[in-house]
Amino acid sequence: MMASIHRISTRSDFSRTLKKGVRVSSRDLLLTLSILPTRWPDDTGRRVDVATSGGPWLGLIVSKSVGNAVTRHLVARRIRAAFAEVMDEFPTTDISVVVRALPSAGEASSVELAEQLRKALRNAKVRRLAAEVLDAPRSFSTESADGAL
Repeated sequence: MMASIHRISTRSDFSRTLKKGVRVSSRDLLLTLSILPTRWPDDTGRRVDVATSGGPWLGLIVSKSVGNAVTRHLVARRIRAAFAEVMDEFPTTDISVVVRALPSAGEASSVELAEQLRKALRNAKVRRLAAEVLDAPRSFSTESADGAL
């Protein structure tokens, strides 16, 4: 199960990811990935939730076109479970992901959704985005309070 700290819940976080992110599509999912900004609102240069838990963060958009409420919640649970499995495959933790479930996602199994998520993360656009992040200098400290990375 994915911890709630890894969920995008504010409108501003959704908007930032959707406007500035890289889009990757699959048969049932549309992923938008965005690197978190290097300037945090905190004057210490660290984001509290990053220091305590790390990323990546997930936001879900499951509209009524997917199905009734039961189907939408089922699809959302399946996507969250698949995301929890592939979280460790992300090349960086400073990333937010918004997954939009397409209407066909209501008929997809958990295994199919997980595989589509994995394939989308292996996409060349995502790898280029990650390479840019890993090569870019950081203006903040990634050390936690106890000095560990």
